[in-house]
This record gives sequence, C-alpha cells and structure tokens, in this order.
Amino acid sequence: MSFSKWIGGGLGWAFGGPIGGILGFAVGAMLDHIQGPPEDPPVQQRRVNAGATTGGDLTMSLVVLIAAMMKADGKVTQGELDHVRRFFVQQFGILQAKQLLIVLRDVLKREIPIHDVCLQIRHNMAHPIRLQLLHYLIGLAHADGRVDRAEFDLLKRIAFDLGINDKDLGSLSAMFRKADPSSAYQILEIPETSTDDEVKKAYRRMAMKFHPDKVAQLGEEVQKAAGEKFKKVQEAYETIQGQRGMK
Repeated sequence: MSFSKWIGGGLGWAFGGPIGGILGFAVGAMLDHIQGPPEDPPVQQRRVNAGATTGGDLTMSLVVLIAAMMKADGKVTQGELDHVRRFFVQQFGILQAKQLLIVLRDVLKREIPIHDVCLQIRHNMAHPIRLQLLHYLIGLAHADGRVDRAEFDLLKRIAFDLGINDKDLGSLSAMFRKADPSSAYQILEIPETSTDDEVKKAYRRMAMKFHPDKVAQLGEEVQKAAGEKFKKVQEAYETIQGQRGMK
C-alpha cells in the first residue's frame, strides 16, 4: 500500500488531538511528495470512523512514543536512529520503515506532551491494542541488550498513563528476558507458590488476553507481532509444566 493511502485511509482519531498536532507537518510534507491519482478523494474525506482504531493509528502512536523514548536522555544519536530503523524493518518491512523514519525525524524536532498523548491513546484505543503498543516499546528498549534507567522510568510512566497495570507491564517485560522459571511465572502474572490449578487458570487467562485475534482488525503485521506475545505465554506455561512435571 502506498504511504498516501496508508495515511489517508488508515488514520482515524490520530488525525486529531496532540498526536495529530505533532504529526501534522511531517505527514503533510510526505503527502505533498506522494500524491495519489487526481480522482482520489482528499485525505480528510477518507478518514475512518474516529471511534475505530486502525493500523495507521497504532503505528503513528508508536512513532510518537518512540520519539519520546529516544529523547528521554536528552540526546538522539545516529546509532539510535539506526537501531530504530532496524526495528521498523523487522516489524513493518523495508518500504514502511523508510517512510516511518522520515516521519520520526520530524517528530523528534517537536515537543512531545507525553501525558496528553497517552491520554488520547487511552481514550481511543482498546486495552488489547494498548498492550500491543507497549509490547512494541518494550521490545525496542530491549533490542540493544540493555534498558537504561531513563528508558525504564519512561516505560513505567507511559504504561501508567495508558492504563496498563504493573502486572501487565511486568509480564510484557519478562517476555524479553532470558527464559527461566522466574520469568515464566511473571509472564503468567502469578507467584511461584501458585498451585498447579492456579497455573493452568493463569495460562488460560493470559492466552485469552494476548490472543492475536484481539488485534486482527489492525492487519497482518500487527497480528503477527501479537502472535509473539501469545507464543511467549505458551512457552512460559510449558516451562512451568516441565519444571513441575505437570500434565
């Protein structure tokens, strides 16, 4: 899909509020360079219902929050940009990665009211999609092998403002650590003293919470990424099963 159609047809509520204000210039500049056929309706006429979150809403929200994370320590390096580029390629493919980097570079020049951005997301985005958004951010933070204090504090702040509790934040974070029984219990959001029945119930609960079908409406790329969370829940359960000899 061309960038102009992806933005024009794939953005709903993210066109407004603080996110729209931050993105307005960057997206507008890109649309000036990537015009659709003359018969295409204007972008404003091709907006979706503002109450429905689209893949474009999720991705643009992600770009804004990634910019906020990159600015958390007060400076943005070329190494960080290269790191984000690799992350975009892995998650969205080469073409979209190039386009998203153009938007990101502009967003990095702007002040980002993180609290207001998160409240806009929380108001418009369902909880399973917010979990996927945070999963992306945590994955990016862990991708260089370490999460510094500024990144950790900002992730906690973002999670709180998005209405994601500490258990879910801990579960998502544990998915990026080396697999062991301790992280397996944290992924399932239960203590190691849980009974076998409690482990089974926790697995069913978490499998339902992180099932890829929860974000199926956002497209194959997002559903595939959500499948990674679902797989981690399965692996955590199997790890505990093996340790305990459960059937």
